[in-house]
Amino acid sequence: MTRRAETANAIRRGGVVAVVRTRESDRVVAIAEALLEGGLTAIEITMTVPGAVDVLRTLSGALGNRVLLGAGTVLDLETAKRVIDAGARFVVSPIFRRGMLEFCHEHDVAAAPGCFSPTEIFEAWEAGADFVKVFPAAALGPAYFRELRGPLPHLPIMPTGGVTLDNIAEWISAGAVAVGVDSPLLDPESIAHGHYGVITARASAFLAAVKQARAG
Repeated sequence: MTRRAETANAIRRGGVVAVVRTRESDRVVAIAEALLEGGLTAIEITMTVPGAVDVLRTLSGALGNRVLLGAGTVLDLETAKRVIDAGARFVVSPIFRRGMLEFCHEHDVAAAPGCFSPTEIFEAWEAGADFVKVFPAAALGPAYFRELRGPLPHLPIMPTGGVTLDNIAEWISAGAVAVGVDSPLLDPESIAHGHYGVITARASAFLAAVKQARAG
């Protein structure tokens, strides 16, 4: 099995990708440790984090194979090159760029381009996307996923934006193979005050909610 396939399978199994957007880059290692303690291993560092590429490199060196490290908000090929070099095993974007997807695959890295319409989503999947990030998912809701999965049940769709503990079961039941979660998981106030136990507890709760939704 390729490393890319292993990455995609691991994200599917866990069902939750933690989307780190904090401005406090010096706290990212502590955030990652808190997530890992809660059992959540798929962590996406967005390019909006100050010094994001250096943060990725630091996390990769500090946590090694304990973490499934990804890069988010990747908008161009040059950034994709830099994050892969820094240790990203999956690359997430709010847009679909075929050349960037192909570059990731050439380097055995999973890719999740962002799409909105059924045509975009299908074209991204047809181009080989490991996941299709439906964004902004909050504007569409779980009902959109349910309708989309009717004629296209094979699509590996992943909502990002608007996923909370209260509605995660709806997203999974509607057909999401995984979800991307930011502030409902990574509470900015808890991060600012160093209350990392809150993040650990939330990570455990999100994973448990996915497991329960799949069992139901």
